[in-house]
Amino acid sequence: MADDNLLTSLDTYLASGIHIGTQQKTEDMRRFIYRVRADGLYVLDVRKTDERLRLAAKFLSNYEPEQILAVSRRVYTVGPLEKFGKTTGIKTLAGRFVPGTLTNPASRKFMEPEVLFLSDPRVDKQALKEAIEIGIPIVGMCDTEHLTSHIDFIIPTNNKGRKSVSLMYYLIAREYMKNRGLIGDEIPFKYDDFLEKSMNTKVKMKKRPNRRQNRRRR
Repeated sequence: MADDNLLTSLDTYLASGIHIGTQQKTEDMRRFIYRVRADGLYVLDVRKTDERLRLAAKFLSNYEPEQILAVSRRVYTVGPLEKFGKTTGIKTLAGRFVPGTLTNPASRKFMEPEVLFLSDPRVDKQALKEAIEIGIPIVGMCDTEHLTSHIDFIIPTNNKGRKSVSLMYYLIAREYMKNRGLIGDEIPFKYDDFLEKSMNTKVKMKKRPNRRQNRRRR
């Protein structure tokens, strides 16, 4: 495939690992799978990922930024997700999704988005459940192992890799803003900005109590 037909170069796509799936596949994702490797990993079709990225970005561009909610619980997506929100103005929610956020008006965190963007339907299952309940469209990054019956716009991709997720957020941000006429051919941000945010994300570990000390205190 010629690079001219893609949103970014084929080398960039492959280097990010967006095509690397898992060793499981679902019937829902079969149409996006290119082949299976000797080690059992299913490989996604980059061309189809590119096509779905275009469709998803075009769909999202029908909405104002404040009408969209992008969520993710994965630690290493926090940085790229925040960059995505600051770049586009789209509302983001990183980390734990509090039950009732979309369904309970009495909740302090209550929101009323018109569309939901998920980084992983399985990990972000609470957000998915509530979006289904209130009947809003759902855009989701889906790997080879996902069930997608409730996802309106599927973006087939490796949604577990830092580089691949960062590239997805970058490309969707870029195409969303292009489609809305907010930027032209000159892009005021780059993929590396999103990737850097991912690499700098640190996991906050809770301190475990020292059992020996506790015993001594007793």
